[in-house]
Amino acid sequence: MQNNDFWKEEILLLYDILEKSGLERMVKWGSNVYVHNGKNIISYGGFKNYFALWFYNGVFLKDPYGVLMNAQEGKTKSLRQWRFTSKSEIDEHKILEYIREAVSIEEQGKAIKPTRFVSEAVPDWMQREFSSNKPLHEAFVKLTPGKQKEYIVFVTSAKRQETLYTRWEKVKPLILAGVGLNDRYKK
Repeated sequence: MQNNDFWKEEILLLYDILEKSGLERMVKWGSNVYVHNGKNIISYGGFKNYFALWFYNGVFLKDPYGVLMNAQEGKTKSLRQWRFTSKSEIDEHKILEYIREAVSIEEQGKAIKPTRFVSEAVPDWMQREFSSNKPLHEAFVKLTPGKQKEYIVFVTSAKRQETLYTRWEKVKPLILAGVGLNDRYKK
């Protein structure tokens, strides 16, 4: 992400600005993350169609220039991105202004409280499948509530019945193996 050749010059420019911020640079998740008193403040990276800064607690920023966005509406609660498509859009003074405000927010202790886990109800058709397939039911019950929810949401979010069936057939071996739907990404 930060080694993206497509945005190499632009990423280097963001890096230079962030190095002037006075924040401590740490490597987390394989990327540079700038922290204040051990709390994540900002990071950056290049993507296919844009390069960006993201503020970990950006939801509290005033955003006077209207540059921040929620990258995954409905999913991302606190993080906000500032996307760029050219080097000419980078304004060091504005970026440092946002960083100063982000540090102030962190010092004030503002944070979104994690939402309490809510399990997902097992649909009737899945209950019927479990009643006719005991090994599958036993394997499903052994999964953590979070992994159970991942499977239920993944399968039932299908818009078409054929897709639901295809997804269900795809996840059965994973359930029997005792692994979560997204375990391979969590390593």
